[in-house]
This record gives sequence, C-alpha cells and structure tokens, in this order.
Amino acid sequence: MKICVAGDGAWGTALALNALENRHRVVIWGAFPDYLEEMRQTRENKKFLPGVKLPESLEFEADIRKALKDCSIIICATPTQFLRSVLKKMAGNLPQDVIIVNVAKGIELDSWLRISQVIAEELGQVNYVDLSGPSHAEEVARRVPTAVTVAGENPENAEFVQKALMNSNFRIYTSSDVLGLELGGAIKNVFAIAAGIIDGMQLGDNPKAALMARGIAEMGRLGEALGGNRATFSGLSGIGDLIVTCCSGHSRNRHVGEELGRGKKLDEILQAMGMVVAEGVPTAKGIRVLARQAGVEIPIIDEVCKVLYENRSAQEAMISLMTRSAKNEEE
Repeated sequence: MKICVAGDGAWGTALALNALENRHRVVIWGAFPDYLEEMRQTRENKKFLPGVKLPESLEFEADIRKALKDCSIIICATPTQFLRSVLKKMAGNLPQDVIIVNVAKGIELDSWLRISQVIAEELGQVNYVDLSGPSHAEEVARRVPTAVTVAGENPENAEFVQKALMNSNFRIYTSSDVLGLELGGAIKNVFAIAAGIIDGMQLGDNPKAALMARGIAEMGRLGEALGGNRATFSGLSGIGDLIVTCCSGHSRNRHVGEELGRGKKLDEILQAMGMVVAEGVPTAKGIRVLARQAGVEIPIIDEVCKVLYENRSAQEAMISLMTRSAKNEEE
C-alpha cells in the first residue's frame, strides 16, 4: 500500500524506513521543500537523523495533495504545536477511508486539547489511531528491537495498522484506549525533564528511581481522572515510555532537564537545540491545566512547571518535593 509520512523529523523518518521494510510505497512530506530536496539528493536526514542511509525507494514530495493521493495510511509525525497548520493543508485532500496514525506526543497550547481532539476539529470524523511506546527514532531507524502500542476506538483500524507496520524488529500491540495512550505519551515527557534535572544536578540513582516510581503513580492518577484506563499507564505507552525517556541519552526532554539542572536558562537551552523539539516544555503547561480542571494533585509536574516558567531553581524544586506533608504511598 502507499503510506504518507507527514513530517520530516527523526521519528517520521524512522517510521518511513520501518514501513519500507514491509514493502510499502512510502512518501515523506515536509513543510520545507528545500530540505526535502536535500534529503532526496543526499539520502540522509542530516538535521534530525544523521548517519542513517535513506534507500532510493523512499520518496519525497513537497506537494501535499500529491503526497496524500491514494494513501491507505497517513502517519502524522508533526510536532504537536505545529500540527494544526498541517491539518489545514490536509483538509479536502484525504483519500476515502484513509487511516490517520498520530505519533506525536503532547497537548496543544492554549486550547489544551489532545491530538485526537485537534484532528477532529480540523478534519472532522476520520479513522484515527494513536501509536506510542518506548521507541527512540535513533534506534528504530537502526532496526533495534522495539515494542509499541497502537490504539483506536475502532479495533479494525488498530489491527490494520498493526498488520501494516509490524515486523521482526517492530512489535505492535493493540488497544482501544486512545485517550490513555495520548495522555501517557504527553505526560511522560514532563517527567523526563524532571529526570534530566536530577542528572544535571548529579544527584545519583536514588532520587531518579524515586522520581520515576512516583511519576508513574502521578501519571496513572491523573490519566484515570481524565478518562484513561489505569492499566494503560502500566503498559508500553505509560511506564515503558517513561522509563526510556527518563534514562536515555537520546531523549530531548531529558536533555532540557539536564541543562536546567546545570543552571542554564530555558531560553538558552531551546535556542541551542535549534529545530529539535522537546514536546515536554509546552506540554507541561497543558497537563497542569488539565490536572487543575480535574482536581488532581500533581506535585512533580507542578514543580517542573515552576522551574520552566516561574524562575524556580532546581534545588528549590527538589526541596519542595522532599518536604511535602507525609503521605500514604497509595495517595
């Protein structure tokens, strides 16, 4: 079948390579025609996935109408804060019965909507699934064994994507909990910033383990309150993604936290990252808004927001968390 990947970043490119391995026709569309042409000529995504050869069979198309024509699957690999503008370009050009697979992880600023809600606003009723799990692009592109979950309210859509994209290096489980997958993928990025702060402060293993354990509890409590299945947050898209993002050197969100822990300012860190997006930075605001609306206590996410946006030092945030009133672990 023909698959269009909307997004020329690392994750979109890695998934394009995975789809090629399953003998599909794969086209990458991106917002910058000059960069698409550079990738086509050099057969490398030097900005986002350097060192990985892109096969001659991988196509690049700057015209979104041509890229989408006759597609069976569209993989939306556009960062959350830019997704709505891409969806507006897609509107009116979607093939009949196409399945949209979201692989971005975040909450839209100002609207505080999950990605499925943004897509519904811009495209109406579509065949939508969410794909999430512990899956760094740098490893997927090099065919490192990886397991993820794809969720769709219609199980047939999830099973269709599972069959289309799964292979011996990329194992896919199915789920019906779209909301849980979207929230898990978004929330874990905020905890990854906290994990990076601990690494930047060189505090060691004990606090990082405590952060991850309490982060999983916080994620599950909030996710369930917002309508997700508690079990989802104990799976690949919850605890699995949280572990890999908190521990890996590939993690952009953990990198942001590490630099904050070393005393750098957020603006300075993001400027140095250039085009590379750390979804957890804007998402932290959105998750805090949703938690307050739901009346759920989120102490770790609150402290991350204060470090990011309220000039609180990493040391002050750590002290605040450690000196909270005594609690039962189930709270």
